Parts: sequence; structure tokens; C-alpha cells
Amino acid sequence: MTGIEERENVRGESGRGPLGSLDEWEDFLVARYPEEGSVSTDRLKGTGEFFRDYRAEARPSVKEFYRLNHAGQTLAFVRAKKDEYLGLDHKRMGIWEAIEFLNTLVDDSDPDTELSQLEHLLQTAEAIRGDGHPRWLVLAGLVHDLGKILCLFGESQWAVVGDTFPVGCPFSDRIVFPEFFEANPDSSVELYQVPTGIYEEGCGLDKVHLSWGHDEYLYHVVKDYLPEAALYPIRYHSFYACHKEGEYGQLMNDRDREMFRWVRAFNPYDLYSKDEDPPAVEELRPFYEELVEEYFPEKISW
Repeated sequence: MTGIEERENVRGESGRGPLGSLDEWEDFLVARYPEEGSVSTDRLKGTGEFFRDYRAEARPSVKEFYRLNHAGQTLAFVRAKKDEYLGLDHKRMGIWEAIEFLNTLVDDSDPDTELSQLEHLLQTAEAIRGDGHPRWLVLAGLVHDLGKILCLFGESQWAVVGDTFPVGCPFSDRIVFPEFFEANPDSSVELYQVPTGIYEEGCGLDKVHLSWGHDEYLYHVVKDYLPEAALYPIRYHSFYACHKEGEYGQLMNDRDREMFRWVRAFNPYDLYSKDEDPPAVEELRPFYEELVEEYFPEKISW
């Protein structure tokens, strides 16, 4: 049995790690960044508080997930994962085939009632489509989480999902649970503690190593097929320290700042489009199959 075959034998699990479901992380994000106009944000207006007390409200499994993530995401780890995956030699499949492959990822927490991965993707895409956005942004909504197939290749949860952040430079205290970075070996590397770390000021995010996960992996899978404005949300939608907290501006260039308007436009659909009512998959599938064919060849490398 090859290494790839061994990794594929873990299909049907939500990945190795403390989360019973990858949705636990996403639910935590919604609680941490409530939708504008919700009861949560209305309650905080005028109080001087910007967010809810995520430390008090986070499940123990979510805290453990972040502890592992912040301790393990080092510059050396990120470089090693890029070497392992960015040759794109793990699998050849089309986009719809990849969606069906991801759909084998079962959430351990409640597999009988959780919506499928496909249904979540369609909900995001349909919300974007319903607001009249360009077809390429609708497609970005459909595919943006396909990098989570890393779980099906055997990766741990903390190396697949989670807020992304630069490595090789100081960890911002605006990243969730910043105290967990004390266990990260890079925190004691003197070179990484200067304001821009190993990078030049204004170098542009394309030259910055972000923590490894589904965002960066999928960006490299689809970068030759989608317009730049679609690629920015795919690559940076989990970079909350930047697009929500305003951190790491010293590493951005003018192009990043211009294109981040699409990251911010995309983010509400990513966080708030989930609904317990499943979309009509068979009715929607012909439209999305045609949309995929407009941008992608029959098979691509993963």
C-alpha cells in the first residue's frame, strides 16, 4: 500500500484532533465575530467591548485545538508541508469529484443530523449568487473549503483548519488565544521577533509564509484557473488577524490592500450562510456543473 493509499484510508473521519467536527471551529468563529445586527452585536454596542468573551464561551475541545495549532505551526513545519503538498501529486480529479471526495468527510459529533460538506458549500455559493455577485465569486464560494480534503490525506485538524497567521515574524496578540504561542518554538527565535521578522516591510503577502491549512493548499491547486479577485478570498478567508483585526499591515503591499476588499466581501458568506434547511442539491447541480466547466478543465492536480 502506498503512502497516499494509507492516507486515503482515513476517509470518513473528521481528521485527527480534539474537535468532534470541523464545524466546531467555524461555530466558534461565528460566536467570536457575531453578524452585524445580531443580538450579540447589538448587546455590545456602546459598551466599549468589541467582541464576546471567546475564552469563557469556547468549548474545551476548541481550546485544545488552538493549543495544538499555536504550538505546532512553526516556520519549519509550514515549509515542510509546502514541500509535501505543493507538488500537487497526491491525486488527479475534477472539481465536482473533489466535492464528492470531501463529502466523505463525516463529522463525528452528529453524523445523522449535520448537513453534508456539499450542502454547506452550496449554501455559501447560493448566498453569494443571490446577492448578484460575479460568477467567479459564486464559484469561489463553492470551492473555498475543498482544501479540507487534507483531512482525508491524514492531516491533523490543526494543520487543516484554524485562523491563519504569518510565521517567521512576531505572533500578534490579536490572534485568538495568543497565550498558546508560548509553547511555539519560534517564539524564542530572536530573528523572528523584530517587527517584520524574516520579511521586508511591504513585501506583499504572496512572499509571506502563513500557517499551513486548507486555504493555502487550495490556493495553489486552483491558482491557474480563477481570477485574482477570487483567489484572494480562497487564500486569506481564515486570516482573521488581518481582515478582521487589522494586524500585519506592515507586510502588505498596495495590491493586497486593494484585493482585500474581496476577502472582506466574502467573509460574511463564509461565516453566516449556514442554515439547517438543506439546499436542493439535484436542482442546483446543473447550474454549478456548468459554472465549474466554465473555469476548470475536466481534471486538475491535487
